[in-house]
Amino acid sequence: MVSEFKQLTEVWPSISMVLHPPHNEKDLNELVELCDYLIDQTGGDEEHSLMELLDIVGTLIENYESQHIPEPQGDAIGCLKYLMQEHGLKQKDLTELGSPGVISEILSEKRELNKRQIKALSERFNCSPAIFI
Repeated sequence: MVSEFKQLTEVWPSISMVLHPPHNEKDLNELVELCDYLIDQTGGDEEHSLMELLDIVGTLIENYESQHIPEPQGDAIGCLKYLMQEHGLKQKDLTELGSPGVISEILSEKRELNKRQIKALSERFNCSPAIFI
C-alpha cells in the first residue's frame, strides 16, 4: 500500500489541478466538464474502471451545489418553470409528466402534479420533491 501512496504523491500535483473541491463557478464548470467526459468514457458501465472517479467528481459537484446554489423557493409550478429555464428545457422536453396536453395543463396550473410526476421531476433535477408540493 505504501508504494501506491508514493505513486499517488508523485502524480498528485498534476491531478490536483483538475480534481479538487470547487471554490468558485470556474472550478465547478471544470468539474462538470470532467464529469461529462467521464460519463462518455464509462458509457454507463458500472464495472468500468473510471466509475469510482466519476463518483468522486459527482460528489464534489453535489457538495458545491448544495452549499452554493439554493433550491428554488415558491409555488410548485413556479419552481418547475425556473428549473426548466435553468436547464434550457421546453415543454416538449418534460415527457416524464405525460402527454403534451397534460404538460400544458400542469404549466398553466389547470392540473396539479401527482406523486409519480413529482418523483420523476425530483430525480430529473436532482432536488428535493418538496419543492414540487
